[in-house]
Amino acid sequence: MQGVQRLSFPIRRAFGASFLVFALAAALASPRAIAGDVHVMISGGFSAAYDALAPHFEKFAVQKLVTVRGPSMGDTPEAIPNRIDRGEPVDVVIMVSEALDTLIKRGKVRAGSKVDLARSRIAMAVKAGAPHPDISTVDALRATLLAAKSIAYSDSASGVYLQDVLFPRLGISGQLKGRARMIPAEPVGRVVARGDAEIGFQQLSELKPVAGIDIVGLLPEEAQKVTVFSAGIAEGTKNYEGAYALVKFLSLDFVREPIERTGLEPVAGKMAY
Repeated sequence: MQGVQRLSFPIRRAFGASFLVFALAAALASPRAIAGDVHVMISGGFSAAYDALAPHFEKFAVQKLVTVRGPSMGDTPEAIPNRIDRGEPVDVVIMVSEALDTLIKRGKVRAGSKVDLARSRIAMAVKAGAPHPDISTVDALRATLLAAKSIAYSDSASGVYLQDVLFPRLGISGQLKGRARMIPAEPVGRVVARGDAEIGFQQLSELKPVAGIDIVGLLPEEAQKVTVFSAGIAEGTKNYEGAYALVKFLSLDFVREPIERTGLEPVAGKMAY
């Protein structure tokens, strides 16, 4: 109970009695269930929510989380599929839903363990204090893109969508050549904050933690892509009980408020087993 009393007020208010139930369940678990580290691979979109929730899971589940980060897809060494293919230790994977589905098909993540956690939308940012271009409509967004001297976007789901779907749909791919670039393995917000790009696009939840930028707003709905972030248990996990507990914890209804504060829309999916 003392550990619960020390929680900050917003976390206590969000978790309430449900958190106590989870804590008691962890305390009564068998020694095997609470032993060992939980190795987590996570992509940027859910990272802020995970960072807010992870210390409380560690406290009550008596599990240490060992976390590495990388994009859900792409050719960089940091990309989660490439980390898994290299044999890096992993118990839980948290990433873009479609990319997780690919890992399930490849036998890297357990079928039936996938849980949807949150929906995410793409936003645009400028350097702090810079003018805020109009992106309130598709036509305004198109004009802003054509007027920008430099554009940055991620090498994960949101950036792939912009490059392969939205820019061609707007008919401006050719006009953006030389001015729009994909940023590998670095938050787009940092590139914008340094002044290396006039405008930048990434998941709202990935832009919010970055200092030195202003978030102009979300893409208009007609141009928006909603990305779902999901969790799953790695096929080769050496700590199934700890992995199951973490995925279950992240999918519970009482973690909705902390997730919402990071710019995500909680899904609170259910585990298949």
